[in-house]
Parts: sequence; C-alpha cells; structure tokens
Amino acid sequence: MYKNIIVLGSTGSIGTQTLDVCRKHNINVIAISANRSVDTIEQQILEFKPEYVCLTDEAVGNNFKSRAEELGVKLLIGKRGLVKLAQLEVEDTVVLNAVVGIAGLEATLAAIESGKDVALANKESLVTGGKLVMDAVKRNNVKLLPVDSEHSAIFQCLQDPYSAKKLKKIILTASGGPFFGYTKEQLETVTKAQALKHPNWSMGSKITIDSASLMNKGLELIEAVWLFDVKPSDVQIVVHRQSIIHSAVQYVDNSVIAQLGVPDMRLPIQYAITYPDRFECPADELDFFAMKDLTFAPADPDTFLCLKAAIEAIDRGGLYPCAVNGANERAVQLFLEDKIAFADIGRIVYKVLSYFDFSSEYTLEEVFETDRKARAFVDAELLK
Repeated sequence: MYKNIIVLGSTGSIGTQTLDVCRKHNINVIAISANRSVDTIEQQILEFKPEYVCLTDEAVGNNFKSRAEELGVKLLIGKRGLVKLAQLEVEDTVVLNAVVGIAGLEATLAAIESGKDVALANKESLVTGGKLVMDAVKRNNVKLLPVDSEHSAIFQCLQDPYSAKKLKKIILTASGGPFFGYTKEQLETVTKAQALKHPNWSMGSKITIDSASLMNKGLELIEAVWLFDVKPSDVQIVVHRQSIIHSAVQYVDNSVIAQLGVPDMRLPIQYAITYPDRFECPADELDFFAMKDLTFAPADPDTFLCLKAAIEAIDRGGLYPCAVNGANERAVQLFLEDKIAFADIGRIVYKVLSYFDFSSEYTLEEVFETDRKARAFVDAELLK
C-alpha cells in the first residue's frame, strides 16, 4: 500500500470515493485538485490537510488565493498547475487521476514521466493518447493501475502470470445503461432527466450520459486494448444488467475467471491504491442469496451509434479514437445544455469518422489538434 496519494479530480464522484478509502486506511493525502468546486475542496482541505491544492479554472483559482493562504495550503492554478501537481517529488506516492475527459491526459503523462505509479480513472488518457501513455509507462518502468470497475476486474483476473500468457479473450461487461433494449425510434424521445438516471451506479453527469449512450463501453473497449495489449477482436462486450460480474477473462482452455462484487467504485479504487495488498473495504459484502437473476445479452452497436463509432475507431487505430472522444465530449456538453437531442450524440459522433483522415503515428500536439478539430466539427454540425 502506498503511503501517500495525489488525487486529481478530488471533488467528483471517483475523487470523493477515493478519499473515503484514504480515510479508512489512513493514506496521507498530499495534494488534491478540482476545476471550480471550491466549497467541496475547502472541506477536503480542512479534513485531509494536503500540502498542495490545484484549481484548474483560473478565475476561480485566483479568487481562492487569499483563502488558500488562510488554510495553509500551497495553491496551484490552471492546466499547468495540474501538471505540476502530478509531478510533485514525494516518495512512495501514487497519483490517482479522476479528471474528466482529455483534460487529464497531460497530467497522466506528467505523473508517469516523473516516475510515479498512476491509478487511472481518466480513461480518456488511453483513448486519446494510448500509444504515448503506454510508451511512457514502459520507458519509466512504472505501473498503470486501472480504476474503472471493468478493467480492475480484468486486471485482478490476470494476476497469475502463467495463465495470463494463455489469454484467449476478454469479456468486458456493460450494464447497458437505462436504455438498453430501446429501438432507434425510442431513443429519439429520451429526456435529459431519463439519461441522467443510471439503474446501478452513482456517477458524474458526463459518464452517466456516456453510459446511457453506450459510449462509455466503447471508450472502455479502447482502454482495454491499450491496458492489456490485445486486439479489438479479442474483447467481447457482454451486457450484464445487474453489474455484479464486473468483467471476466477466458483462457485458451475455455476456462473463464470473473471478478464479482457489489456495484461500488470503492472496491476497484481501493485495489488500485493498495495494490498488490488486500484490506477491508468500505464497500458492502456481496450477498449471493440476495441475487435473483444474472442476465447476459450481446451489445447493440447498430442502435447505439456511439458504441459503433468507438469500435470502428479502435479498429482503424491512430487518432480515430481521439476524434471520436472529442466529438463525444462536445456533443454530451451540448446535450446537457439542452442544445441537441440525446439521439443526436450518436449521429454526430459516428459522422466524425468520415470527416477526417487520421494517421497512425502521432505526437501530443497532434492529439490536441485532433481533439480541437473534432469539437469544431460538432459545433459546425449544430449550425446546419
């Protein structure tokens, strides 16, 4: 178990649950960050007494300067401040990155390049810059520990190094969100309130919408390809509505090993930041006798176009996943602002695949340029 932790995105759903785990196991929180949630971060400063805090919204950060002095914390501001937070030189420290979206990529790379292990909840780091991230992991000989419940499950199932060499396929489970089983016509009338109501998980608004559109599962497919060095065709997406089996692996002898647990993100968070040890967890114990049905169904990419776009993007490789992610981030923002319909998200995201030609090799600058182009494409579609 690490003695110290830096929590990027400490005020969001993953961040607050990470602090629950830190509270239980007395892990020293040396730094935290938020975008603009000053009330929550002030409460966290008072409880966990970090040495550093970062607010990435520059206006909010500048307004917080005097209060930070009163609280006795060193304040960093803006995107560069987040990178500096990830680079802090403190021994026996893990960086948990729970920043939402591509905004977390530079911090992931900064933490890795500074020689720290990273507990990764920011899947977009791998979706947009997977090759850059994995090359940096190998170059710096650090661990990239998955926090997503599905990837944590896969990671746990692959802990036997001998069996891991005989992996046949990954079974990536999906809850299906609130609309699985809907027709394309039914998706046309979905409301924001409906889309924000996940049947199993309590999450932030962006990932909840991504779950409803099945984009989250598409992003997780891409993440799995990078994390576990497999081909997209080696990952089978299975809709499991109850979110009890978090994912599984199948070996060449057709034996399947799965990881089960209650749908509580504190389980995978704790495994990442205490790896390779296991300790008591704040999450509840799984009650087998309370389970009535465990159901499984194939995914439906023809109806859920975001999933279809993600599958095609990782098949093409290069910067296509980055473009799909950028288009989705912007489209979800517009949906949450009541500027487009739910079904428009999938249509726009899928359309971006045919708008650009993205090369297979790329730099960090090209990642951000691709993201910019994809977002501009979405805005242009809005004006049509």
